[in-house]
Amino acid sequence: MRTNTRKGWGMLIFSVFFLGLTCIQAQTYDLKEKESELRVLGTSNIHDWELEATRMKGKMSLKQSEGHLQEVSDLSFSVKSESLLSGKSGMDKNTFKALKTEDHPTISFQLKSVEAIKATQSGGYLLQTTGALTIAGVTKAVAVEFQAELTADSIRLSGSKKLRMTQFEVEPPTALFGTIKTGDDIQIDFKVSFFNTIN
Repeated sequence: MRTNTRKGWGMLIFSVFFLGLTCIQAQTYDLKEKESELRVLGTSNIHDWELEATRMKGKMSLKQSEGHLQEVSDLSFSVKSESLLSGKSGMDKNTFKALKTEDHPTISFQLKSVEAIKATQSGGYLLQTTGALTIAGVTKAVAVEFQAELTADSIRLSGSKKLRMTQFEVEPPTALFGTIKTGDDIQIDFKVSFFNTIN
C-alpha cells in the first residue's frame, strides 16, 4: 500500500514538473506581412520625405508562462531594399543607388542579446535589446527598444530607431544635379506582427 502511495506521489510530481516545462517551452512565430508596417522618415533642404516597406519577413522565438512573456531567444527581421518606396520613381531610383541594392538586396536585423524585459502599465512589455543591423552590406551593433503586445497566438512589436545613413557608409541621396540634398539623419518607425506557427 505504501509503495503504491509513493508511486502515486512520484507520478504526480513528475506530471506537474512536465506540465510546467511544457508551459514555458519556446514557441516560434512568423512575421505576417499584411499586418506589419515599416517606414523610414528623413529630411532634405526642400521638404521631408518618407519611404514605406512593402516586402518584409521575419521570425521570432519566445517563452511565455500563463500568458506572461518570460524570454525572447531569437528575433530576425529583413526588408527587401527595393521595396522601400516613396511613390516617386526618381527618388526611389536614387534611394536604390544609395543603398547599393544590386549588391545588397536586403536590410536585416538579427537579435544578439536581450538586456531586459519589463512589464508596462498598459499590460504589454518593454524589450531592451542589442542586435546586428545590416544596411547596404555594412553591419553595426545597435540598441533597439521594442514595445511588445502579447496575445494568445501573436506578438506585436512596435518602436522607433534614429540612425545616420553615414553610419552604414550610405551617402545621403541627392537630386536635380545636387540642388536637392537629403539629411544624414533618418528615423525608422515600425509596427510588426508575428503569429504562432502552430496556429
